[in-house]
Amino acid sequence: MIDFRYHLVSIVAIFLALTVGIVLGSTVLEPTFFKSAEEMTASLRKANESYITQISDLQTREEGGDSFVTNHTSELVRGQLAGERVVLVEAPGAPAGMRDPIQKLISSAGAVYTGRVSLTDKFTASDQESVVDSLAATVAPAGFHFADGATAYDKAAAVLSGAIVTGDRTQAGRANPSMTGVLEAFQAGDFLTVSGNPDQRATMAIVLAPAQPYEGEDADKQTGAIVSVAAGLDSSDLGTVLAGTTTASAATGVIGVLHDTGEAASNVSTVDTVDIPAGRVAVVYALREQLAGRSGAYGVGSGSTAFEPAVAPTPTPSPATSRG
Repeated sequence: MIDFRYHLVSIVAIFLALTVGIVLGSTVLEPTFFKSAEEMTASLRKANESYITQISDLQTREEGGDSFVTNHTSELVRGQLAGERVVLVEAPGAPAGMRDPIQKLISSAGAVYTGRVSLTDKFTASDQESVVDSLAATVAPAGFHFADGATAYDKAAAVLSGAIVTGDRTQAGRANPSMTGVLEAFQAGDFLTVSGNPDQRATMAIVLAPAQPYEGEDADKQTGAIVSVAAGLDSSDLGTVLAGTTTASAATGVIGVLHDTGEAASNVSTVDTVDIPAGRVAVVYALREQLAGRSGAYGVGSGSTAFEPAVAPTPTPSPATSRG
């Protein structure tokens, strides 16, 4: 009887404790919980409003900076490429919206814009690699030797470079008689299109990377093809810059892959901010640096060492000699 009463008291105590807990939860703890939640929500809302304001301020400042650079671009690049000739080579998928700004930039820097060569999707298609290889061998002049172990795209880059650029200023502005028909042959095969007069050889080149890294099982080969083109141009002219956006400097992007490609990485300059006015100015400075025999990786993405190369100061005229 004593055990039964003991268990009964225990059971009653348990239910009493539950009842008290429920009452306390509904009358004391619940308001405290909701008050705490309301305070946290208010704090988060205030922080969010602060972040929105900061973002808006940063966007306004960036727009102001872009506007300033755009308005003064001609002054920033004036004379930097005087006497040079520049050709634009577009990778498949390159942003067409960059064409006019780059052409205007080149002219503002004092160089002659020779034209544009736009590589097509077919150029990098995996089922066309052997065709590209055969075509490059066919259009190469008699006695022309490709480097040992050259890929199909190394060969294509060699003959295309011979047709559109030169490292000899005395030959600039003239067609290469030994490469006559190269552009026409690649055009006929739908591997590229041209605008302007890229066959009137340039001394420098800008290669415009695709807007987004290539994807799929053939992405590595497609990316490698563009790296080969940039390297081929650089070996034949006075300087080449591979330009794109920060997506191109990602590990699988064209700029990112070039940074991991031995000799090409040390010779071809890169700029991954071509989508903003200051970045396009940096492209001109990078070309100028190439003329001095130097190269670098510029921008804000992975692998970049600075936003822009150092610009050689404009010589200051010596003061006139005073007469006594």
